[in-house]
Amino acid sequence: MTDLTAALSAADTQFDESLERLFGLLRIPSISTDPAFAADCRRAGQWLVDELTGLGFDASLRDTPGHPMVVAHHEGATPDAPHFLFYGHYDVQPVDPLELWTSPPFEPEIKEIAPGRKAITGRGAADDKGQLMTFVEACRAWKAASGSLPCRITILFEGEEESGSPSLKPFLKANAEELTAECALVCDTGMWDPETPAISVGLRGLVGEEVTIHAADRDLHSGLFGGAAANPLQILSKILADLHDETGRVTLEGFYDGVEETPAQVLESWNNLGKTAESFLGEVGLSVPAGEKGRSVLELTWARPTAEINGMWGGYTGEGFKTVIAAQAAAKVSFRLVGKQDPDQIRAAFRAHVEARLPEDCSASFAPHGGSPAIQLPFDSPMVTKARTALTDEWPKPAVMIGMGGSIPIVGDFQNILGLQSVLCGFGLTDDRIHSPNEKYDLTSFSKGIRSWVRILQALSKP
Repeated sequence: MTDLTAALSAADTQFDESLERLFGLLRIPSISTDPAFAADCRRAGQWLVDELTGLGFDASLRDTPGHPMVVAHHEGATPDAPHFLFYGHYDVQPVDPLELWTSPPFEPEIKEIAPGRKAITGRGAADDKGQLMTFVEACRAWKAASGSLPCRITILFEGEEESGSPSLKPFLKANAEELTAECALVCDTGMWDPETPAISVGLRGLVGEEVTIHAADRDLHSGLFGGAAANPLQILSKILADLHDETGRVTLEGFYDGVEETPAQVLESWNNLGKTAESFLGEVGLSVPAGEKGRSVLELTWARPTAEINGMWGGYTGEGFKTVIAAQAAAKVSFRLVGKQDPDQIRAAFRAHVEARLPEDCSASFAPHGGSPAIQLPFDSPMVTKARTALTDEWPKPAVMIGMGGSIPIVGDFQNILGLQSVLCGFGLTDDRIHSPNEKYDLTSFSKGIRSWVRILQALSKP
C-alpha cells in the first residue's frame, strides 16, 4: 500500500471522528463583529491550537489588537521538503435574523436536503470552519498513515475575516519571516458544481466612489426655477450614462490600460462549462447580458472590468409628490478591476470624467470607498497544475480553472507582503447560504474535501 493510499484510507476510516471534531468547532459562536462574542472567538482559536498541538504541530495563539491569530508549524517527511502556508478563518457572521433558521445556528446537524444528498447545517459550516477543517483532517490522515506530513506546513487561521481583517496586514508584516513559504493555500472558495472541483485563478479588484453634484444653495420650486436653474439629478444622470458607450465598453480615459485578453484556451474551457446567458441570468429573472458585446457571461464576470452604479439619490423621494429641483444629487459607483488596472488611476479617471461634464456654476465632491487591485494568478503554474491533477483524481469530473467576480483581500496581502502566489481551492457550493440563515456544507464537500487535500499535499510535495 502506498503512503497516499494509506492516507486516503485513514481519512475514510476516521471520518466519523472528523465530523465530530467539526461539530465541536461549529458549536462555538465565534462572531467577530459583536464584542459580546470576543471570549468565544478566543475560545475557537484556542480550540484549534489544542487540536493542532495534538497533531504534532508547534501551535500557538497570538494576540492582536483584535481577535487572536492561530499560527502552527509542522515539519515535513524530509528536512528539505517543500513548505506551504495554509490560510483559513475561524470567525463567523452574525446569525440574524434568528427566526429564519430552521434549527439553532450553533447546534450543528446532518440533514437530508434532497434525495441522496446530506449536508452539515450551522453557522460557519461552509464559511469557513468546514473548509479549514478539511485541511486539518487531511493532515490528521497523513499522520495516521505515515507518522508525518509529506511537506512542511505553516498554518495561519485568523479571527477577524468577517469584520474586515483589521489586524491581518500588521500581523503579516510583523511576522513575515516566520510566515513566508513557497506558496500559500487558501480554502475560502468553492466548486464549479457538486461534481466538478475548481481552482480559482483570477480575482477582480475594486474601486468605490461616492460623488455629489452641488448646484443651487437650496432646493428650488420647479415652477419658479424650472428651465433656468441647473438640475443636479439631470446632470448626474447624464454623467453616469456617459460611463458606457453603445457597445457596453467603459469610456473613462485609460480605463483599459493593463487589461489583457484572456488566453483562448482558457476561454474555450469556460465555454465548455455550458453556462449560457439564459442559464446564468435566468436565475435572477433576466436573460440578456448587459456588458461588453460579444463576450460570454463567464468572461464578463470573471475576466472583464466593469463600472456599476450602485445607488443614486436626490430631491424628494417620499410619499406623494413634491415639485422641486434638488440642490444636490449623489451616487455610489463601483469599478471591478482586472489585470494590471491601477485603482488610483481609475479613481482619478472617474473624477476627471465627472469634472469635465459639469456646468460652470456647479461643483462636485467625492468620497472614496476602498480600492484594491485585481489578482491574476498564473493559469499554468506548477503548483496549480499539480493541484488540478490531484483534484481530478478525486472527483467525478475533471477540475476546472475559474475566475471570481469578487475579491479575497488576503490573496493580495500574501502576494504583496510575503511575496507568495496562492492556490485557491475550496469545496463550497453556490447554495451553501453563507452569510444567510440556514448555512450548510454538503457532507460530500467535507468528506471528499479531506481526501482532496490528502491528494494535493502529496502532489505538491513531489519535485
